Amino acid sequence: MATEHTLTVRVRNEFGVLSRVVGLFSARGYNIDSLCVAESLDPAVSQITIATRGNDEELEQITKQLYKLIDVIKVIEHDPDDCIKREMAFFKVRTQAESRAEVMRIAEIFRSKIVDVCSDSYTIELTGSPRKVEAFTAMLRPLGLEDVVRSGRVAVARGL
Repeated sequence: MATEHTLTVRVRNEFGVLSRVVGLFSARGYNIDSLCVAESLDPAVSQITIATRGNDEELEQITKQLYKLIDVIKVIEHDPDDCIKREMAFFKVRTQAESRAEVMRIAEIFRSKIVDVCSDSYTIELTGSPRKVEAFTAMLRPLGLEDVVRSGRVAVARGL
């Protein structure tokens, strides 16, 4: 059975590395559900967070193939019970006079932030687990949700 996996891949921060990592997934028929890349504390090292689905054997194969790439320094599979996963999203909601209070109430309940107000819309920023982003999307959809822009997942193990 395919389960969700979150990997952190530490790589040399060099031209073409991301393309090789993504190419490895596509060449073997594995889908990437979410991808987030940024420099680490060391500017020579980037951190790629990948959310994918597969069984344990497929994940083991992906990990082995990643280590074969010369620019890969370390691959970490995050234990779903022992890591913190978050993403950030922007929501554009078309508002009318009768729906504004409800949109603001939902935004407050989800501890999100209204970052732009126009005469006919709100732009809301939300940070949280992927499930929180999905729940917020479901709540706003009937109120005039026009667009959602998601950052991709980042993850870190709990503790040191």
